[in-house]
Amino acid sequence: MSLSGVVQNSSGEPQIGAVVQLLRPDLSVLTAIYTDERGRFSFVGVAPGRYAVKAIATSFLPSLRENVRVHRTTFVNLTLNTLYEVMQWLPAQPKTGNAQKDDWAWTLRSAANRPLLRWLEDGPLVVVSDGTGHQPKLKARLIATGREGTFGESGERITASVQDTPAGSRELLASVDFAPGTDAGMESMLGFSQDLGFAGSVQSVAAIAVHPEVESATSGGLDEATLHSSEVMHLGSDLAVEVGADQVFAAMARGANSTWMGTFPYATVSWTGGSSNVHYGMSSLAPSPDALDPAQVSQWLPAFLIRNGSLTVENGLHQEIGWQRQTAASRVSIAFFSDSVRNPVIEAAAGFGAQIAPGMLYDQTSGLMRMAGPGYTDSGFVASVEHRASSGNAIRFSYANGTSLVMPALSRSVPVNQILAGLHPRRVQTYSLSLSGTLDGTGTRWTATYRWQPTDAATNPTPFAQDNAAPYLTLHLRQPLHERAEGSGGIDALLNVSNLLAEGYRPYLLPDGSTLIFAQGQRAIAAGVAFTF
Repeated sequence: MSLSGVVQNSSGEPQIGAVVQLLRPDLSVLTAIYTDERGRFSFVGVAPGRYAVKAIATSFLPSLRENVRVHRTTFVNLTLNTLYEVMQWLPAQPKTGNAQKDDWAWTLRSAANRPLLRWLEDGPLVVVSDGTGHQPKLKARLIATGREGTFGESGERITASVQDTPAGSRELLASVDFAPGTDAGMESMLGFSQDLGFAGSVQSVAAIAVHPEVESATSGGLDEATLHSSEVMHLGSDLAVEVGADQVFAAMARGANSTWMGTFPYATVSWTGGSSNVHYGMSSLAPSPDALDPAQVSQWLPAFLIRNGSLTVENGLHQEIGWQRQTAASRVSIAFFSDSVRNPVIEAAAGFGAQIAPGMLYDQTSGLMRMAGPGYTDSGFVASVEHRASSGNAIRFSYANGTSLVMPALSRSVPVNQILAGLHPRRVQTYSLSLSGTLDGTGTRWTATYRWQPTDAATNPTPFAQDNAAPYLTLHLRQPLHERAEGSGGIDALLNVSNLLAEGYRPYLLPDGSTLIFAQGQRAIAAGVAFTF
């Protein structure tokens, strides 16, 4: 079987040396070739099935043709257009089959792999149709959930998100998340993305959160704001550079005056050749703990704490060198890192009668407390192997070796400051197994992850690592209840459970008779309904 064709511009001129990629239906790359002096390309020895074909050339927007059926000899011609020629062109349409059409997928990651913007499609914007007379793509989602066991996000939540594509190269996203029945608790975000074609892209995100239920020993009401700006530059077809910074602000709304401001830059340089990728990354802001729902605004906000009576933030200096190789059905990656971690988050559930001590941030709704642990330096590596079946199911195994703050067991009652003083760094190992897929017939999308680690580990040994799994057993389910005939939206039921077996807890008795139960990953549950329009 073969797949061939011609790449040309809007005037019909052949494009010499354009990169043509053969993609699987989920848009991951199988192989790539260059066009000849007549703009022609040909893939030979292609197995029968459905594929996508993508063309990339300097000064043009990428062009994508999806759902190409290869049977014997197949011809596909692609047209490349400039930014100014596609103002009425449509953005990429949702994937078909078992793909998660309704999920927001990020277009940009930092060196720490933090999602920064979430859009309809995974990866950069590409042109898939030159039809005229179409309205801009608009997508809206409303999620109603009940939550328990997550710092700053417990209770009932209503999340409204709107994504718009006002032009073929621009993306806008707005999200508001609030808790009904509370004292004005709210999270909101406004994001903007401008795709510059082969040259790269620019992104901006502004996120704020108001948490009146979070308090310290002397003040209450935590207000946070983050402004993220970044730029991706492509230096040729193989080299990409991403630079950006986060400007962060926080203040306590009541009681003692406490404000904090800071700027955290990051940069990533990556080289891609064939199916392999090598990258170097630097980041200075520790990523926030994963929220139960990936659409939550809290993922754009860092973790704030109290140290010496003042607000501070979990941060550090992270440097990483990594390699990845991806084929049609598998992916292998390894990354070596060096970290200097400051103010690592130590989290505990407050037992009956627990009092707020100096150095604590307390969430009244969830009953969780956050404290700042001692800083430490670290080096190690993380490696993973992934295999994807043709049915869409996937399995991934990861191994990590790094440093974690560990908590010694104490048989007597001690004050909180003595518990924190007993924290000390120790090299630990973690093992993660992840399974995911879609059930035939019901369309249920599921992910199950288990990460084993020592029970006394109070912090993540690889806090900036790519594809970091949550501690212990985590389960995510998404069940379609109703889908529109054209596949543009519908109603889904959601269920997310973290640390399902309630493992890794370290209880400590305080002198006042109360108990603090420390854990790196608290048991948390969120369930609800998502409406996508």
